[in-house]
Amino acid sequence: MGIYEYIARNSPVYAKRVVDRITRRSEQIAEFPLSGRKVPEYKAENIREIIEKPYRIIYRIKSDQIDILAVIHGAKLLPEKI
Repeated sequence: MGIYEYIARNSPVYAKRVVDRITRRSEQIAEFPLSGRKVPEYKAENIREIIEKPYRIIYRIKSDQIDILAVIHGAKLLPEKI
């Protein structure tokens, strides 16, 4: 189940707001890819994250693109490898 669907079960209005905030942060990543911090769990220079509480937007910087790897709730553990 996606973030919107999960939140919309209780509040479609709030679900839209959360998704809009995550989308805006993703646009920031496209403009300023180095603005995120390195993900401590991976210790890789090209894997970074931006926090949009309570979510972590985890992405990989490549020479010609930015890949969003995951958008996860901050309370969840990351997998060992992405």
